[in-house]
Amino acid sequence: VAAAGHPLLSAVVALPASGGLVFTGRLSASSHPWIADHEVLGSVLLPGTGFLELAVRAGDEVGCGVVEELTLEAPLLLPPGEARQIQVAVDAEAGDGRRTVRIFSRAEDGAWTRHAEGTLLPGVREPAGGLAEWPPAGASEVDIDGAYTDLVAAGFAYGPAFRGLRAAWQRGDEIFAEVALPEEALADARRFGLHPALLDAAMHAAIIVGAREGGEKETVLPFSWNQVCLHATGATALRVRLTRPTPASLVLDVADETGAPVLSVGSMAGRGVSAGQLAG
Repeated sequence: VAAAGHPLLSAVVALPASGGLVFTGRLSASSHPWIADHEVLGSVLLPGTGFLELAVRAGDEVGCGVVEELTLEAPLLLPPGEARQIQVAVDAEAGDGRRTVRIFSRAEDGAWTRHAEGTLLPGVREPAGGLAEWPPAGASEVDIDGAYTDLVAAGFAYGPAFRGLRAAWQRGDEIFAEVALPEEALADARRFGLHPALLDAAMHAAIIVGAREGGEKETVLPFSWNQVCLHATGATALRVRLTRPTPASLVLDVADETGAPVLSVGSMAGRGVSAGQLAG
């Protein structure tokens, strides 16, 4: 058993018989107060970016720099006063180097629920770049005054940790955003690959623009991540380029405040949810 060295995970255990490994941890809104700021349709839940962060950390442990695919199957709810044990299980390496990753949780002594499953891939993806010039040339500024009030109407009652959008621009089909963590989250950010609240905020401009253009008719949460590669860790502020190859998906290119690459997301597909689905 070794320390996992991650804010969401406490330990990692190698499984010599199978060649896999398991990470363990414990989550609650009291031990990880930023999660309490992620309220959707009246329920507090781990954001989809949190599952991605867990998969990225698992991949780092086994030399897989790309989350080839991660599908989210069930929300991980964190009601006040309750905690969840979590496990991230990584299978042995397949013949082509790929590894299956699965993420589970349970209430204390309860049954395990599988929340996500995906594939980790050795190697890295080349970043797209192009975010050194800022603000982007030829882009029109998007008015973000009242943006988080608008998001409440769309089902997202974000607290301070997730209210990271600082500015946004639009150029044709491209949306650009500048996001940052609040001061109280800065120290913790250095221990993450990329803080889930910061990556979540990186997508808010697309939700806001979509809602104002009449395209967002329901509350949409991440359903699957594809071809994700983390290029640098511990960012506290980001520049983001978002494009929509389809109405239900996003491509993200993410850089730090100097334009140096931080994260590439080949696609993030969303899916509409209801309050009833989140409440179980």
